[in-house]
Amino acid sequence: MSEPGPKSPCISVCVLDDDDICMGCYRSANEITDWTMSTDEQKREILRRAQERLQASNPIRL
Repeated sequence: MSEPGPKSPCISVCVLDDDDICMGCYRSANEITDWTMSTDEQKREILRRAQERLQASNPIRL
């Protein structure tokens, strides 16, 4: 049995900023749209970029 892929980081706070980044999960609009068709590797890369955006927007928040 294979392990499930990465879970969506969506927290149902779907508000995009001026750069089309969701203020809830820090994914871009394109990353959100492409999520279901992405491979597990692509999803991990999306999550990595979202984490970087989160850290850049609020470096104190973990």
